[in-house]
Amino acid sequence: MEYKAEIDIMPLEALLDPQGKAVSSSMKNLGLGEITNVRIGKHITLSVDAKDKAAAEAKVEDACKRLLANEIMERYSFTVKEAVKA
Repeated sequence: MEYKAEIDIMPLEALLDPQGKAVSSSMKNLGLGEITNVRIGKHITLSVDAKDKAAAEAKVEDACKRLLANEIMERYSFTVKEAVKA
C-alpha cells in the first residue's frame, strides 16, 4: 500500500533561530509588531510503500532519525495517511 507522510521539523526551543529572529525583526518594520517569536522550520511530504500504516510510520521515523532531522538541534513530528488514489 502507498501512504503519504507529512513531516514538520523545527529548531529546539532552547536554540537560537537566526531566520526566525530576522523575520521577527522585519515584522516590526512592516508595522506588524504584534507578531513575535517567529520560528522557522521545514515541512516535508513524501510517499511510502509499506504493508500497513504501522510499517509506514516506522519507515518515516527511521528516515527522520537517520537523515531528515538533526535531533541535537531539531524536533520533528509527522502524520501518515493512506494515499488517495486519483
